[in-house]
Amino acid sequence: MLSREAKKIYVFVAASTFLIFLLTLVLGRSPTTAGKAEITPQIAEKGVAYEHYAVREVPWSINVIRIDRSRTNLELVTTLGRGSQIGLSTLTQQLRTLPSVIGKPLAAINGDFYALEGNTYQGDPRGLHIMRGELVSGPIPRTCFWLDENGSPQLGEVAARFFITWANGEKSAFGLNEERSGADPVLYTSAIGDSTRTYNGVEFVLEKAGQRNWLPLRAGENLSAKIRKIHRGGDTAIEPGTMVLSFHNLSQDAGAAAAKAGDVITISTATQPSLKGVRTALGGGPILVHNGKAAPGRALKSGERHPRSAIGWNEKEFFFVEVDGRQRGFSVGMNVPELANFMAKLGCTEAMNLDGGGSAELWLKGRIMNSPCFGRERHTATALVLLEKSGSQTDEEN
Repeated sequence: MLSREAKKIYVFVAASTFLIFLLTLVLGRSPTTAGKAEITPQIAEKGVAYEHYAVREVPWSINVIRIDRSRTNLELVTTLGRGSQIGLSTLTQQLRTLPSVIGKPLAAINGDFYALEGNTYQGDPRGLHIMRGELVSGPIPRTCFWLDENGSPQLGEVAARFFITWANGEKSAFGLNEERSGADPVLYTSAIGDSTRTYNGVEFVLEKAGQRNWLPLRAGENLSAKIRKIHRGGDTAIEPGTMVLSFHNLSQDAGAAAAKAGDVITISTATQPSLKGVRTALGGGPILVHNGKAAPGRALKSGERHPRSAIGWNEKEFFFVEVDGRQRGFSVGMNVPELANFMAKLGCTEAMNLDGGGSAELWLKGRIMNSPCFGRERHTATALVLLEKSGSQTDEEN
């Protein structure tokens, strides 16, 4: 026997499917705008529903997970490839790293683009990444998805306003947990691993100063830090309770050049718009849907058909969408405009593209729902996960 909640979900999905079927008959097209779709709904309880769209004329195989936003026991969180650290692993492996105290994974989709294998910082998310409140990676000029401090989904570009203020009042912009290049320093936290993995340079080991917040690093804060020591040569250890600020050289930075052990400095993790209080954020792009209309942005290979993944939403639902590709006779994939069209016709008022290709993957209650183009799960850097929250959930504070 279905529970009362399951019956409600069944009625909702059945009604939605019947409406789509009627529109298909009347318009002679599916939401994909390319041939008639065979729609297979599969009912799942707990506010989650799965649908599969098959369009034989192209062909396309499209997997959709609908999430009921009214369910207060559901939460979207992000993962990293090595649990609490940047790295690479399969989506299934990433789900196993989630602490059981925060809840049970129900559904998941692959996340942002990332530094590939062979890179010193493999698994480094290309753009913004916030995991359970911890700021892991800073934003770049590219679309981001985040849940604001009220839990409402947001979409748009975010600009980093990360600065160090030295004891003499000079300021230095900095990057976060990424490959060090150019004149700007990079701040490394334990999310990068046990050491900075840099070569040469000058590195400042920072520890907490005063009573302000410290670690884990969060967006929109001003932290007081004391320079514990200055290390020359690179690959400085990141000890518990510390961060490391790494310079290639100090010749063009008056503030850093004058700094010494014992100085107290200020670290600002401000962004525009502000991400203060944000617990979940993910980079990606380009934008697909805005204000209910397909509005595909430009991106590398956006006109080519490939496997694709996307996150979208409206007032009632979130949508995890994956399109299989590179499989002749089964599914050729979509280009970015086709994906934007599909997301809009699905009912999204806002939507963003995620990493695609071999990374495109959709997971539901222990099962991979799509057909990965490599025939297996790829090692990826991040994921967006739907959790059924635990009643004993607690914040992880240091």
